[in-house]
Amino acid sequence: MANLEFNDIGILGMAGAVPENKIINREYTEHFAKEAVDEIVDKTGVEERRFALEGQTASDLCYAAAEKLIEDNEIDKSEIDILLFVSQTPDYRMPATSLCLQHRLGLAKSTAAFDINLGCSGFVYGLSVAYAYANMPGVNKVMLLDGETRSKVYSPKDRKTGFIFGDAGVAAIIQKQEGVGKSYFSLNSDGSKSDLIKIDAGGYRQPSSLDTVKEKVVDKNGNIRTDEQGYMNGADVFNFVLREIPKNSKQTLKFADKSLEDFDYFVFHQANKFMNDYLIKKFKLNSAQVPSTISKYGNTSSVSIPITIVDQLKEKLEGQKQLFLCGFGVGMSWATSFIPTHNLKISDIVEI
Repeated sequence: MANLEFNDIGILGMAGAVPENKIINREYTEHFAKEAVDEIVDKTGVEERRFALEGQTASDLCYAAAEKLIEDNEIDKSEIDILLFVSQTPDYRMPATSLCLQHRLGLAKSTAAFDINLGCSGFVYGLSVAYAYANMPGVNKVMLLDGETRSKVYSPKDRKTGFIFGDAGVAAIIQKQEGVGKSYFSLNSDGSKSDLIKIDAGGYRQPSSLDTVKEKVVDKNGNIRTDEQGYMNGADVFNFVLREIPKNSKQTLKFADKSLEDFDYFVFHQANKFMNDYLIKKFKLNSAQVPSTISKYGNTSSVSIPITIVDQLKEKLEGQKQLFLCGFGVGMSWATSFIPTHNLKISDIVEI
């Protein structure tokens, strides 16, 4: 486990963007009977999702969020020294999407920009990188963009994944903030379980071919997907969460010399309602302190933590607050962070 500590680094503001295309899960019955769909929705808690339109990408969502963030906070673009883009659904295999966003946002050529390829833990990992850069003497502001269009990589004919994932993008500005206090991060990985959530083909280990894009029946239940669409072993993922997340949270609390009573809000990765309810019960939390967007946006992978903050905690982060963030999933990768905030300004969500 990598334990990191920062002092007087904070988030100035956050903004989010979602596609205007709303999917009502109980009406998403083209491939399954209504009774089966209702059963899936009741189990996962995902009532609605947002799907990117044709040609709409994660960078489009992040661009809209970034422009809103810059406008609402009157940010001088020349002060943005670092641009980070977290996603596993980039615009291209090359170049890095962050470079396209640097140009599109009109940032200086002296801006450092690069992508971070991580899934459900990606925002917390990205935040740790942003804090590390913001801690440097010569850096003014770091812009962290996190966007996913997971609707493009899962089969609607696979009931295991076809009703869970949605699309969103978030932008945040990180900078030095005198007096905000100490932040703590715990970053972890276990690549031996990389097969639990995976897309087998379309990369360079198994390049695209006519066979990889062909739909196939993949199990005895008749689920259908191509080799270039994602799959997930839900039972083993849940067992991983049961085993690793409470343990890591306890270790991180000890590292930071904190207790659960020190936090105002707990923001977990929005995997599904069942998993969130388990964590609330396991940690003995007050559900009012655990914001959720799983019913509204579904599982947006790395964006689920920040979009939950933007959607649910607007107007609730005035003054000094303490946030407990925990992301976990594809990789397998998991990360916990304790973030103090001071008058964190959250913009209204943009629909595009």
